[in-house]
Amino acid sequence: MKHDEKTQTELEAAVFRRLLEHLRKRSDVQNIDMMNLAGFCRNCLSNWFEDAARERDLEVAREEARTMVYGMPQEEWKARFQHPANKTQKAGFNKSEKH
Repeated sequence: MKHDEKTQTELEAAVFRRLLEHLRKRSDVQNIDMMNLAGFCRNCLSNWFEDAARERDLEVAREEARTMVYGMPQEEWKARFQHPANKTQKAGFNKSEKH
């Protein structure tokens, strides 16, 4: 599968938008669960967006990037959807941090 660079970038952007849409619909999935299973979470995505902007000498505020990923301000998302981590989640996170 060979595409020109513009088409490849457009496809990657579409996939990223679909991933964000999926994560917004799956507010039941906690960031700690994503970290434990996949090694990244919504915050990672927003940090990667910030990094990509910075590499291109563009300024993106952290809250702006987080709002883009969460679909709302992060504090609002946390108030509506985030639950305290249970012992199993914390243990999994602590274990993954050591590797």
